[in-house]
Amino acid sequence: MAREPYGRDPEDALSVGSPAVLRIGSIVLRVDDLQRQSEFWEAALGYVRRDNGESDDFVLLGPPDGVGPNVSLDQVRSTLQVPPRLHLDLYTEDQAEEVERLLVLGATEVYWDKQPPDADYVILADPEGNRFCVVDITR
Repeated sequence: MAREPYGRDPEDALSVGSPAVLRIGSIVLRVDDLQRQSEFWEAALGYVRRDNGESDDFVLLGPPDGVGPNVSLDQVRSTLQVPPRLHLDLYTEDQAEEVERLLVLGATEVYWDKQPPDADYVILADPEGNRFCVVDITR
């Protein structure tokens, strides 16, 4: 009897010799103020608009060179979850400078009582409270 690829057995999908053909295309953030969040994330990441600008409730941002995942902003009312189930880790070689730049753009620093004193990351939140970390990759 012929089986469909991967069948219904999860073990089939994990078997050696069946590589994943997926990649992260876009990370979607729920936002309330689409314009403000678009401005913040464009400046924070150095990303550019990748959509046609015709939607009044969705923005697609991406790296200028097209390499790497996009960040999509979807204007949908949602409740902020603390701690978040998902957050971005943004890597940098100059953490202090990047944290200061992001604070000027409107981010806020987030205190976490479990953060080790020698952590290689700083926790920030965007203007609507979506958390992300700025990670020092030189350590």
